[in-house]
Amino acid sequence: MADIVRGEDGKPRCRWGAGDEAYRRYHDTEWGRPVRDERGLYEKLCLECLQSGLSWSLILRKRDGIRDALAAFAPDAVAAFGRKEIEGLLKDPRVIRNRRKLEAIVRNAEATVAMRDDAPLPELVWSFRPPTRKAPRAYTDMVSLSEESKQLAKELKRVGFAFVGPTTVYATMQAVGLVNDHLAGCFVRAEVEAAQRNVQRLFPSR
Repeated sequence: MADIVRGEDGKPRCRWGAGDEAYRRYHDTEWGRPVRDERGLYEKLCLECLQSGLSWSLILRKRDGIRDALAAFAPDAVAAFGRKEIEGLLKDPRVIRNRRKLEAIVRNAEATVAMRDDAPLPELVWSFRPPTRKAPRAYTDMVSLSEESKQLAKELKRVGFAFVGPTTVYATMQAVGLVNDHLAGCFVRAEVEAAQRNVQRLFPSR
């Protein structure tokens, strides 16, 4: 099966992005496009944490409900969650009802808030942007983690984050535009590359 396919609109895109409307919209308008703000980065870390071991389609279906339940991913609001709020979330069908993941999300909000006076989350995350590499031509060319994701995961844990292993962190790096893993031939790839160039001036890499 070809890794690049053409949808009904005639545009060539990564095969996974040519599925249902939710996948196509996420692939075309969101995945890989640079996220530079604290709330947006925190949201992506939350979603990748919740997705671990589950299908991404489930997260996309539940995303609006998760956002509502988690105070629109506002770090200050989530950092104020206590035992009562966690117990409430464990009964809420809108979210992924996994205590370990939910507790990690609260802990990560606390860490995000605490970082502001030192190296804010956007500054830290984007400092681990890897060098530009050759576009993958097939899914077999892609990786599930990298040296940069290992280093970023280690640093996030150092500042208090939980549930941020190298694979989860690499998935976040893909989602927020630190790496561009749209395949060569996908029409979105060039758009992401242009957006990445605009970010390079704001967040110099290590």
